Amino acid sequence: MNYKVKLGFVATLSYVTVYAITRNRQVTLAVYPVTQGTSKVAYIARCLDAITAAGLTIQPLCLDREFYAYDVIEFLTTENVPCIIPVKKQSHAMKQLLKGTQSQFGDNIMHGNTPLNLKIAIAVTYAKGKREKHGVENLGYVVDGINWNPRKIHDTYRSRFAIESSYRMRNQVKPRTSTRNPVIRYLFAIISFLLRNLWMAVLWNRFSPVKPGPRTIEMCAFRFDQFRLMIWEGVRSTLKIVRNIPGLRNPG
Repeated sequence: MNYKVKLGFVATLSYVTVYAITRNRQVTLAVYPVTQGTSKVAYIARCLDAITAAGLTIQPLCLDREFYAYDVIEFLTTENVPCIIPVKKQSHAMKQLLKGTQSQFGDNIMHGNTPLNLKIAIAVTYAKGKREKHGVENLGYVVDGINWNPRKIHDTYRSRFAIESSYRMRNQVKPRTSTRNPVIRYLFAIISFLLRNLWMAVLWNRFSPVKPGPRTIEMCAFRFDQFRLMIWEGVRSTLKIVRNIPGLRNPG
């Protein structure tokens, strides 16, 4: 089975995550803490090893715009990893390329030790007031190893925003701590991601209706908030948390 594997870099949370999406299932495969002096290429290589060890096949690897860099793109093209990376509108040539009213492909050169010839998929969309913008938007993506039209590339990349949703969910169940010990904080982060994965497994196995066609999940049938509260009640019952404390005097 092919998986659209998402690799998310979230600097504020100091974690690199590998996220797999297939149909309605979204699962965090690995979480690595960001450490000073480690390059993005090193993180990508480690994530690719985790994907291989899990026996998964990458359909496209969708990366954050933070990974739009010469060394990253050179590594992925050398390793023949199919990928989609949003471009940064830094150069005049890129700004000129991202103009027009039709979705298309273009070419751009990224300069470095050896110039890289980039294939740019340009998807034209309409802002319709989103983010207080109006009119036509030209969204560019570096693509390699896939032969899709620009619109499909854009729609596929949009599915990676499930990563942000998973971060918001895991923040609801992440244990709170004031410790500065990075090992403990990393452990708590892993626990929160595992709880989110467990909820997704329950949905897939218990809330997937029997019907013709591809298997789907009824997300509304068992919300994450319900799952979170059930887990908390289970913890309170197991640890025998005191719920009532008898008073020494009855109110007058």
